[in-house]
Amino acid sequence: MKQIGLVAIGRNEGQRLRQCLVSATDKVTRVVYVDSGSTDGSLELARSIGADTVELDLSIPFTAARARNEGFARLLELSPDIEFVQFVDGDCEVVDGWIDRAYSELVAKPDVAAVCGRRRERYPEASIYNQLCDIEWDTPIGETKACGGDSMMRATAFQQVEGFNPALIAGEEPELCLRLRQKGWKILRLDAEMTLHDAQMTSFAQWWKRAQRAGHAYAEGSWMHGSEPERHWVKETRSTWFWGLVLPALALAMTWPTKGWSLLLLSGYPLATYRTYNYYIKHRDLTTKEAAIYALSCVLAKFPQLQGQIQFHQRRLLGQQSKLIEYKTTNSINSAS
Repeated sequence: MKQIGLVAIGRNEGQRLRQCLVSATDKVTRVVYVDSGSTDGSLELARSIGADTVELDLSIPFTAARARNEGFARLLELSPDIEFVQFVDGDCEVVDGWIDRAYSELVAKPDVAAVCGRRRERYPEASIYNQLCDIEWDTPIGETKACGGDSMMRATAFQQVEGFNPALIAGEEPELCLRLRQKGWKILRLDAEMTLHDAQMTSFAQWWKRAQRAGHAYAEGSWMHGSEPERHWVKETRSTWFWGLVLPALALAMTWPTKGWSLLLLSGYPLATYRTYNYYIKHRDLTTKEAAIYALSCVLAKFPQLQGQIQFHQRRLLGQQSKLIEYKTTNSINSAS
């Protein structure tokens, strides 16, 4: 039998967890579910489906990175011969055919450490925020710098770099992929359906929190790996500071001495929106409405991203540990039960 294991992580995912585990249980050698304090019977549900379970020590601050690492360790403890591991979030369903496709690619290409495919939002029509997630996840096919939380990885490569950095509250997947590439491994995105994700993002506040978390990841990633040759997330970090703070501050600060002419600098926002819109119309299979919505969100996101960056540096300077930035509300999680 193919030596493939699956590690799923989650908390109070309810029916979504059932869909996740059932979608892959009969396609892999062993399934490990890592739970971070569920109160909805997720552990019992996972065990009833046949998954082995790990209960995280909640006295240690939670990160998805630590959860995945502990799931991987448990997987190897139970099945030392595992060659590949499919990581998946508990709110995702693995699409039929993906496991075989990912396995075939990794077997055929021994220099590849990880493969990912198309993650889709299950209900993009439910909200504009779900739709934005679906557009964001449609990234170019071929060799790439990073994958997301859903991917199949070569166990030996994962072990070589000692897994995810458990201290990161966000951006742990690109950071892992960076270290894999430094060791000579490749990352591939395949032209194949991989997972269905249920974001349940229905409010502007949730969207803001998610963008804030991205900003935190940009700041921490560039702080850790911003030097040459990687320049990891340096461009994204500088863009956030320019659009989120420098430009508006300059426009307002110079209002009096320029008799208001400096406010014309704010026209950079609609220009940046149009430029982004034009790019996605030309290079992605989007409708004009989808491209416009996504372009506007990219520009508007600079403000919550700035908040996330400030939060990271503030805690860094004070010697404090970063705290998880969650965009899923208790209500949205419980509604899936």
